[in-house]
Amino acid sequence: MSVKHPIISITGSSGAGTSSVKATFEQIFRRERIEVAYVEGDSFHRYDREAMKAKMAEAQTTGNQNFSHFGSSANLLSELENLFREYGETGSGRYRHYAHDENEAAQLHVPPGQFTDWQELPPNTDILFYEGLHGAVVTDEVNVARYADLKIGVVPVINLEWTQKLHRDRNSRGYTTEAVTETILRRMHDYVHYICPQFSETDINFQRAPTVDTSNPFVARSIPTPDESIVVIRFREPRGVDFPYLVTMIAGSWMSRANSIVIPGNKLDLAMQLILTPRILELVRRRKSAT
Repeated sequence: MSVKHPIISITGSSGAGTSSVKATFEQIFRRERIEVAYVEGDSFHRYDREAMKAKMAEAQTTGNQNFSHFGSSANLLSELENLFREYGETGSGRYRHYAHDENEAAQLHVPPGQFTDWQELPPNTDILFYEGLHGAVVTDEVNVARYADLKIGVVPVINLEWTQKLHRDRNSRGYTTEAVTETILRRMHDYVHYICPQFSETDINFQRAPTVDTSNPFVARSIPTPDESIVVIRFREPRGVDFPYLVTMIAGSWMSRANSIVIPGNKLDLAMQLILTPRILELVRRRKSAT
């Protein structure tokens, strides 16, 4: 971890809500006038879209039914670790962008599904902000988690996550239910071994759970709304957290354990503003006092 060049990492699987969490962080950064270097986890995938399709087909022919973006073989985890380490030491590092769609491709001047060239992070930033799949990953080869100063986990309970993925892939990407189900099954091994363990490394977890029936996500007709959800917020280190203040400020919330608070799903943005703003400001204050 670094006092002069702090790192915030947001970790969550695809469709977990990390993009919404990123938007909340951006509001805080903008309001507090904090200069941020943004890094997306997708930019550290090992293969572009077409190469990944080819590698998946190759893996299947060799009997590997578990090759996925969740695992280490499909990602540049050593390069991600190097970025975190270098930024913590110098405030710089190499990164790139990934063009998800036509709009991003036009902005980045690369075809959809491909990467830009590697480049240096912008100079004189206050914080590095990472959002992706592996912001707190620890394997036998790499330890990304040790370099992040604030690690946030964002994850829905598994049936809700599957419901969200099914709806997104069918409605936005044109996949069949059967095709999405195969993707879920293929990713499960890596999800268990690479995604889940990260949530034991994070400082704060936000876990969304539905309050309506999602017992069979493969036939669910709609995604539960925030009003039909609760969010469990778990603090790895509860000492210093003013739980009475949070329960007072967030209507309908309560403590479920000594390190956890439960809030209505529609209060997530407020809760994040209350919990994260002072932590971000403390990172910036320490940085300025050390320079």
